Amino acid sequence: MRRLVLWSRAHAWVADLPLYAVFAVLAPAPSSLVPYPVLLVPYLFLLPLPFRRKHPKSAAVLVLCGVAAGYLTEVWAHDRGRGELAAAIALCTVVRLGHRRFAALTACGIFALETFWTLRWGVGLLGYTAFLTSVPVQVAAWTLGEYGRAKETLAGEQERGAALAESERDALARAAAAEERTRIARELHDVLAHSVSVIVVNAEGAKLMRHHDPGTVGRTLDTISRTGRDALGELRRLLEVLHASEPARRPQPTVAELEGLVTKVNAGGRAVALEVEGDPGALPESAGVQAYRIVQEGLTNLLRHAPSDATGRVVVRCSPGLVLIEVTNSGGSAPPAPRLPSGGRGLAGMRQRVELFHGALDAGPTADGGYRVRASLVLDRAAA
Repeated sequence: MRRLVLWSRAHAWVADLPLYAVFAVLAPAPSSLVPYPVLLVPYLFLLPLPFRRKHPKSAAVLVLCGVAAGYLTEVWAHDRGRGELAAAIALCTVVRLGHRRFAALTACGIFALETFWTLRWGVGLLGYTAFLTSVPVQVAAWTLGEYGRAKETLAGEQERGAALAESERDALARAAAAEERTRIARELHDVLAHSVSVIVVNAEGAKLMRHHDPGTVGRTLDTISRTGRDALGELRRLLEVLHASEPARRPQPTVAELEGLVTKVNAGGRAVALEVEGDPGALPESAGVQAYRIVQEGLTNLLRHAPSDATGRVVVRCSPGLVLIEVTNSGGSAPPAPRLPSGGRGLAGMRQRVELFHGALDAGPTADGGYRVRASLVLDRAAA
């Protein structure tokens, strides 16, 4: 059906074929006094009608000129039906295309022609009856034009509304995709940055100790291997989330697993203390995951930027409506280690995680040359 409608719009002239049949029916009976070719002359004012959609004003002017020529000549004056219908069609088209001022002038011209015909050729009551019947015809033409214009306007608004709705859906889809990309980038950064930092720091330490303490080197290599396997597992879990429509089978890390995280850092020669207050098991899973990731990023910063003899301290305080997180490292006195590459996403990622729970983040240097990260997660507002 839609294909038929589109085809009819592209071939509007097809709709005019029944119209020309009506013009043929309205033709007066042949007369022996008037040659047949002369009777065909009024058809000339019908020629502009096929072009009325593209050139409505020009077609209306030509039609009215043709009708006027017919009404002025006795030979064609009684061919009134076709002239009246042609003028009505021209008027309807001008109104439908929105040229109301020109349509008013056209209606005045038609009224003047009908008045002239009635006064010049009308015979008694029959002439006035013909004049009165022409008025409803032109009113109907104007009404049909207004109806067609309103219908096209409504269709245009519906099409624009559908296009706007589709554009909004596309924008929402793009926003969701961008948000998902940000989330994936944040997860990848948290997983890889910490694990790679642990591996690099332990590898550097193993190089220094390989001739002095082979036993320590072995333990360090075990830490590197374990960290690499854990990172691989995290990546595999993240890929499962990306490729599956349901959540991955492996649970997300929570506050309860911070002890293992700190143990891996200490295995590389660092001295980091962990203190957890309250009941971390009572935290919502999402809050536990965010707290773990914030601590993980704080320890990653310690491994990247703090001197080798700097000590660290992690404090997590869990209460029914609030989680407070603090990761601190001292300044240390050893020469600063070579800086590891950083993409600058660490603090931005922590800030995004904190904003999910309407909390606050404060990060900056301490008086002894160390660094402190403080974060809060407001559980009640996040749940609301």
